[in-house]
Amino acid sequence: MIKFHLDEHVHPGVANGLRYRQIDVTTTPDAGLLGADDTAHIAFALDQGRVIVTHDDDFLMLHNQGIPHVGIAYCHQHRRSIGYIVRVLTALWSRATPDEMANRVEFL
Repeated sequence: MIKFHLDEHVHPGVANGLRYRQIDVTTTPDAGLLGADDTAHIAFALDQGRVIVTHDDDFLMLHNQGIPHVGIAYCHQHRRSIGYIVRVLTALWSRATPDEMANRVEFL
């Protein structure tokens, strides 16, 4: 099963919804990464085996530069509701394996 890491721009309600569904998720404050740069988030997620959930376009640029990652779930900010994001991440969690998500971007 995949695990998630939410960067600081993702609403905490997403973490709450995932945790309610018994899905393993960390947030930026959980990881002690408030104010950290994107590469620190990628390093943490890579070390922990977590797919990064983000609204930040910079993660797409890092992906395009070939920076290795466990996976990125990307959604434009304010385009999707918290409930929608939780439902899509739950579906992703139920169908994707860590190997399938490795170095892949999933657009929500």
